[in-house]
Amino acid sequence: MLGTYAGPPLSNDDQTGFYDLVLTEAFRRIGHRIEIVNLPAERSLLNADRGITDGDFVRVAGLEKVYPNLVKVPEKIIDFEFVAFGRNPELRTDSWAALKPYDVGIVRGWKILEENASAAHSLLRTDDQWQLFKLLQNDRTDIVIYSRFEGHALLGAMGIEGAKALEPPLAKREMYLYLNDIQRKLVLPLAEALRAMKTDNTYQALREQALGPYLK
Repeated sequence: MLGTYAGPPLSNDDQTGFYDLVLTEAFRRIGHRIEIVNLPAERSLLNADRGITDGDFVRVAGLEKVYPNLVKVPEKIIDFEFVAFGRNPELRTDSWAALKPYDVGIVRGWKILEENASAAHSLLRTDDQWQLFKLLQNDRTDIVIYSRFEGHALLGAMGIEGAKALEPPLAKREMYLYLNDIQRKLVLPLAEALRAMKTDNTYQALREQALGPYLK
């Protein structure tokens, strides 16, 4: 079982999100089936570290230094864009330092945001992405920071009008699957399977299938 905080269109209950499809195929290629469970970001990470689940995705590199029971699968799943969403197009978000004048919302457990968004005028933490975008919907914060694809999906699903992604992205990071150390033997085979999927265009086909409307 793998945990994730990701939501549509990257992961969803019927496991047809982009991450779901990619990881299901990668595990299939090495002879394993997976179950994916959606959890709050902090709990998903802790469950993987404690061995309650077999792993967690998607996460930035370097978490193994803080969570010693986790092992990174050394082939990225995606280049992840951390984007600010807000109603005022005049807001500047071209650097972490530019957040200083603003009230900012993030999801608790997103380590890169907890470390870099602390310069904001105020920093509100929520347990999940729905609570996060409620802050924006109810004008309780100037901006919220989330992933580009999921953020666009949430704006539509929640009917939040007048808000948009602010450019440029605050950061772009390679994101990975982490497994609990008990599953270490799967790490290199999974990395090889992911690389093969990119070479034989399976990865690109799944990306278009799951994210097509958001790529235009």
